[in-house]
Amino acid sequence: MVRLILTDMDGTLLDRHFRMPEGVDETISQLADRGVVFGAASGRQYYSLIKSFEKHVNEMLFVAENGTYVVYKKEEIFSNTLRRDYLNDVLKVAQQFPSLHVLVSGKKKAYYQSTNEVFLRELDKYYKEVQKVDNLLDLSGVDDEFLKVAMYDLDHGAEEKYHSFEHFRGQLQVAVSADCWLDVMNLGATKGAAVKHIQDALGISFEETMVFGDYMNDLEMMSSAYHSYAMENALDEVKKAARFIAPSNDKHGVLVTIKEKVLK
Repeated sequence: MVRLILTDMDGTLLDRHFRMPEGVDETISQLADRGVVFGAASGRQYYSLIKSFEKHVNEMLFVAENGTYVVYKKEEIFSNTLRRDYLNDVLKVAQQFPSLHVLVSGKKKAYYQSTNEVFLRELDKYYKEVQKVDNLLDLSGVDDEFLKVAMYDLDHGAEEKYHSFEHFRGQLQVAVSADCWLDVMNLGATKGAAVKHIQDALGISFEETMVFGDYMNDLEMMSSAYHSYAMENALDEVKKAARFIAPSNDKHGVLVTIKEKVLK
């Protein structure tokens, strides 16, 4: 029996044009009627996620900011916040690359400094509560708890720049969310770790959990559930880590699998 379902958004639930599959609202309602907890697990901001699921905020689970912030039925059940000294160390490295445009994600808002138009368009896709600041290295007056540093690479070379942050290993977690997005969080802050916290909090087992993903920031999530599905369009590393393969995001693989395996 499946009691918990978590899906990544981009490249997984959403198609290549970032559109929701038809029937997603009906499916979420049917799962709720059966007592199945449905959630979105994404690198996106919490406020961006609830905007995508406005009809279901009171019943859904949200694993935001790559597992650093978990909210269930509008109540925080877990967070993993960054120390401010670590935050500044990461920002200083990021500043060495002109193509990297940086934001600092907090529980309340995401803070940014760059005025690059391409970056701002990308920012608008994934973050709804934002605030421009004069200097990201001076957030001492900001009343917030910080979750991660997210970097958008205009050169689409996030995997290459990943290596420039490897010396933080042992202190911080570095994740490539897409070819243009690189995230730095606390050590052990992953979607997979968040799933385990959720299972403990809700009394749901590994065998009762189903997850869907496609990219490297979903890798750890594949080992957190028996019913682990990589999308047909997923990276090979994610497919190898998953137990099953779902149809691609353009074929609405998440909903197809849920209907076949859970709602049949």
